[in-house]
Amino acid sequence: MSIFEYNGSALVAMVGKNCFAIGSDRRLGVQLQTIATDFQRIFQIHDRLFIGLSGLGSDAQTLYQRLVFRHKLYQLREERDMKPETFANLVSAILYEKRFGPYFCQPVIAGLGDDNKPFICTMDSIGAKELAKDFVVAGTASESLYGACESMYKPDLEPEELFETVSQALQASVDRDCLSGWGGHVYIVTPTEIKEHILKGRMD
Repeated sequence: MSIFEYNGSALVAMVGKNCFAIGSDRRLGVQLQTIATDFQRIFQIHDRLFIGLSGLGSDAQTLYQRLVFRHKLYQLREERDMKPETFANLVSAILYEKRFGPYFCQPVIAGLGDDNKPFICTMDSIGAKELAKDFVVAGTASESLYGACESMYKPDLEPEELFETVSQALQASVDRDCLSGWGGHVYIVTPTEIKEHILKGRMD
């Protein structure tokens, strides 16, 4: 078993019309044994920027703390929040500088940039970015997430439709992966508000 699959995870980010959704499962396991059912994988950097960290749970928390530290330094120096593209470059640089002993994480970054344009991207554990205009996925359930998102995604979805699409894709995908699941956690972010939803899923 790969170290990336040790704790199990499922992450998805999807773009709508001037909004985005980012969702994850809530299971923390040690291989096939479930340890916790309320594990947080999605973190808020500022009002319009979120990061999800799949992979090894301990590395995800360590990496998040480093990213918060670097973002606060940026805010002090620049007196503004980081743009999503800039933040993606920062995450990539932090991962790449540890490339010989990497953080075992695959980040998913989602944010609203200038003119409320949604930005999403994912990267591997050494910071190689993959940009997308529709959706990105990561974690042990990524293969089934690709299939579900590919069939359900439509461009320019309104926030309510986007929530429904992401939730259905996430729930359908984690049912096909025994290392993730146990409910879901979805954020819908628009220029004016952030909505957080906890999904109930199969408890097995």
